[in-house]
Amino acid sequence: MRDFDVNKAMRYALFGGAAVLIISIIGAFFSPADFFRAYLIGYVFWAGLALGSLSIVLLHHLVGGDWGFITRRFMESAFGTLPLLALLSIPILVNVSTLYPWARPEVVAESPVLQQKVPYLNVPFFIGRIIIYFAIWIGLAWMLNRWSQEQDETADPLYVRRFRSVSGPALILHAFIVTFAAIDLLKSLEPEWYSTIFGLIILVGQLLTTIAFSIMMLMLLSDREPFTPVLRTVHFLDLGNLLLTFVVLFAYVEVSQFIIIWHGNLPEEVPWYTRRSTNGWEYVTVLLVLFHFAVPFFLLLTRYVKQRLRLLASIAIAILVMRLLDYFWIVLPAFNLPAVGIHWMDVLVPVGIGGIWLAYFFWRLQRRPMLPLGDTRFVERV
Repeated sequence: MRDFDVNKAMRYALFGGAAVLIISIIGAFFSPADFFRAYLIGYVFWAGLALGSLSIVLLHHLVGGDWGFITRRFMESAFGTLPLLALLSIPILVNVSTLYPWARPEVVAESPVLQQKVPYLNVPFFIGRIIIYFAIWIGLAWMLNRWSQEQDETADPLYVRRFRSVSGPALILHAFIVTFAAIDLLKSLEPEWYSTIFGLIILVGQLLTTIAFSIMMLMLLSDREPFTPVLRTVHFLDLGNLLLTFVVLFAYVEVSQFIIIWHGNLPEEVPWYTRRSTNGWEYVTVLLVLFHFAVPFFLLLTRYVKQRLRLLASIAIAILVMRLLDYFWIVLPAFNLPAVGIHWMDVLVPVGIGGIWLAYFFWRLQRRPMLPLGDTRFVERV
C-alpha cells in the first residue's frame, strides 16, 4: 500500500485515540463500572500484543527463520511500548475494588474460599506484583532494543550469540510472568474458579495476536522501501504457517481446559462455562468457534491463501477482531450481567487505548531502520 504513511498514521492514531478516550472518560462519570470493564478489555488486548511480541522475538533469536527478520522491527517497536502500558495500568490499579470481588471486604467476609486466598489476593500485593512484572518486562525490552540498535550500528556477529544465550532463560521467565499476570488481571475476576491451564491460553493468544498484527503491518508496508526488494513468497508462506500453528494451538489449549472441567464436573469450575453459554453468550461462543478457529483453519490449509499477502492479511485482521471478542467473552460474563450486550464504552474505550498505543508504536517504528540490516544472518540471506 504505497499511500500508507507511518507519520500520518501516528498523528491520526494519537488524535483519534485521545478524542475517543476523552469521550469515554466523560462517560465514566455516569457509568464507572461499564468504563472500567471496557478499560480492562482494551488494556489486556493491547498489552497482550506487546507481550506476545516480546515472546516471538525471544523465540526468533533462539531458532532463527527468515520470517523473523522481516517482522522483527514491528515486534521490537511493539514491546518497546511497555513503559506506556505500565502507565496505562494505573487506572486499573487505583480502581481494583471496582473490578475484583476479592478486593471488597464485604465479599471476602461471606466467602470461606476467598478468605483462604487473602495472603495472595489482596490489594497491596496485587499492585506490587504488577509493578514487578513491568519492571522485568521493561528491563528485558530495553536490553533487547539496546542490543538491536548496537547491532545495526556495528554489524558485529557477536550480537547473534549474545541474543541466543539470553533468549532461552528470558523466554522461560517471561512465560512464568505472563501466566501470573493472566491470573491476576483476568482469572481473579472470578477468584473461586480454578484452572491450571488458563495462563497458557492467554500466552498462546498473545502469540496469535502478534503474528496476525505483524502480517497486517507487513501488508501495509510491503510496497515500500526497504521491504520491496527483499520480500519473497516464502516469507508469506512461513508467516501463514505460523498463523495456522497458533490458531490450532490456541484451539487445542482451549478445548483441553473445557474437557478437563467438563470431565471433572466440579461445582467451583463448571459455572465459569455456564455463564458463557447462557444469556446470549452462547452465540458469541459459536462466533469464536467459527471465526477464531474453523474458518481460519481451513483457509490457512491452502498454499494459495498463504502465498498471497492480501488474502493472508485479511484472515489476520479477522483473527485480531476475534481476539478482542475473546477478551469480551472472558471478562464480561464474570460480572453476571443479565444478558449479552455491547455498551458503547465497550467499543470506544479499547479503540481509544489502541489509538494511543498505535501512536507510540508508529513513533518507535520510525526511529529505526525497518529491517535488521546489522544482523549478519539476515544480510547473508538477502
